[in-house]
Amino acid sequence: MKVLKKTGKWFLIILVVLNLAIIISGRSYLYKAIGNTYMKGRSGPSIDEYKIFENREVPAGTYIAWHHSKKYNSKRISPEAEQEFETLGSVAYVIVKNDSLIHEQYWDGYGEDSYSNSFSMAKTFVGILIGIAIDEGKIKSTEQAVGDFLPEFKAGENAKLTIKHLLTMSSGIDFDENYVSPFAYPALAYYGSDLKKLTDKYSVKEEPGKVFKYLSGNTVLLGFILEKATGKKVSEYASEKLWKPLGAKNSAFWSMDHENGMEKVYCCFNSNAPDFARIGELFLDSGKVNGKQIISPDYVLNSVKIADLSDTNGKPQKKYGYAWWLIPDYKGHTIYYARGILGQYILCISDQKMVVVRLGKKRHKQLPTEEHPKDVYTYIDAALEMYGN
Repeated sequence: MKVLKKTGKWFLIILVVLNLAIIISGRSYLYKAIGNTYMKGRSGPSIDEYKIFENREVPAGTYIAWHHSKKYNSKRISPEAEQEFETLGSVAYVIVKNDSLIHEQYWDGYGEDSYSNSFSMAKTFVGILIGIAIDEGKIKSTEQAVGDFLPEFKAGENAKLTIKHLLTMSSGIDFDENYVSPFAYPALAYYGSDLKKLTDKYSVKEEPGKVFKYLSGNTVLLGFILEKATGKKVSEYASEKLWKPLGAKNSAFWSMDHENGMEKVYCCFNSNAPDFARIGELFLDSGKVNGKQIISPDYVLNSVKIADLSDTNGKPQKKYGYAWWLIPDYKGHTIYYARGILGQYILCISDQKMVVVRLGKKRHKQLPTEEHPKDVYTYIDAALEMYGN
């Protein structure tokens, strides 16, 4: 009993000290972070916790139903691959081939209308919206200076920054992209309540346009630019120019930093697998939907072209374009894809006219020799094995 009392006393002391530290440091976002991770038995965010945030609706328009292939669900994932799917907490696996839905599979109570967080796949969506704004003349080009939209980037090293630098993750800004520390930019942006105030603390420290460094803050700046250029909230612009034209079945929800605030554009676009697949199909069809050009084919082509940059080791990078991850040659296939931190993927296998969407709760780490998580190849291989030419 004495041991229990002593343990309880120390627990209370630690709790008081922790609370005082949070209050004194002004890091109140840690309450939400701890309450929605460790207090729920997790060490990080979940795929369906959008309800703990304020959200802005991305309304859908006229629904364009997927045409079902004659081979719809005619094949099964191999037992070995399915074991890995389940081990990694897959909740959805959808394949579109030749503009038709050919495979759907769901786990753990999820279905075709279930909402799931895109996480960083949203960066790709923002890149597409930038292209649309360029097509409309609201942005001159990818070479336009960021300072034309954001006054804090008009002087000094900041004045060198262009929209292309943000799209290609070569800004040279000192964002601390650490997914473990609760004090780094990703955690502050995800659980915090003021993206503008947070992002304004960072500035260009290295020559832009030289080195690829994946930084969520780059996309946040693109979000601010979209607001200034279009005069609309990012969700409103996304609905009008992308989600409605795509024929999405369900409205999406984009989580915000606070009520009536800014969308967390680097992540947190909540939708379902069949509607996410429409993003990949748009690019496979060179920016068209039902014959209507949504985004210029030139921008589509440039988006999935390797950006001329070095990696942090001084070698040419071969994995990123305009907010798309690239696999230039995998078993003879050219692949580009959007990805999120817990294994959210929209994979485009261009020569197969195939889009593969996988949503889930975990992903493998990157392979030592490149920047692609190991499980990416599991989802590609499964699709090719079942429905490849």
